Amino acid sequence: MTQQQQQGLQGPTPDDRPHPTGRRNSHGERIDPDTEAEQHPRTAVISALVENEPGVLSRVSGLFSRRQFNIESLTVGPTTVDGHARITLVVEETDAGIDQAKKQLKKLTPAIAVGELGTNAVQAELVLLKVRGEEPDKVHAITQMYEGQTLDAGPRTITVQITGDQRKIDDAIDAFRQFGIIEIARTGQTALARGDTPTTPGESPGESATATDDNQTLNYDD
Repeated sequence: MTQQQQQGLQGPTPDDRPHPTGRRNSHGERIDPDTEAEQHPRTAVISALVENEPGVLSRVSGLFSRRQFNIESLTVGPTTVDGHARITLVVEETDAGIDQAKKQLKKLTPAIAVGELGTNAVQAELVLLKVRGEEPDKVHAITQMYEGQTLDAGPRTITVQITGDQRKIDDAIDAFRQFGIIEIARTGQTALARGDTPTTPGESPGESATATDDNQTLNYDD
């Protein structure tokens, strides 16, 4: 053994070495406490194109459950491309959390493209409300006021359907409370970008995507 090996490497002792002053957040990222305190949660709508294969939804929900993201709603459905599905996520997180959510989605094997929608996106959801039927005329009036539809009417209950943006749905629910809401089923938001802007990066209707990078134009097969 050489003298250098016996003495060890030159340098400061462990106690004298600099140590990070921040800590890691719930997503495993090292953060500065002062910086974290300045961040405020916001609501973001994330759209992901994925391969429509068994287990995709469970992978996405499992991913967000492990990472403890604050999910307000999650919807999934087919697109114009055979074999593809669109997942729409509404999350309430800080900017760092939203960025991390998008990064984690991109890592999933079935993911094709992931993007965040702007505030001017076209958003809508559907709610089914079953209310008491003692005052059918008033229920019908409220349903018409919110451009809804009566799906079932009986002597004891009335079930109506309302569609629209989140604010309209919230207002409609509040209006129906006066009759007594028995049951409620709410889909959560789904959304598309306005105009000819792709909802996810590089998306082209009716064609098949082959790339996944947010900053890369996707190649499509005829």
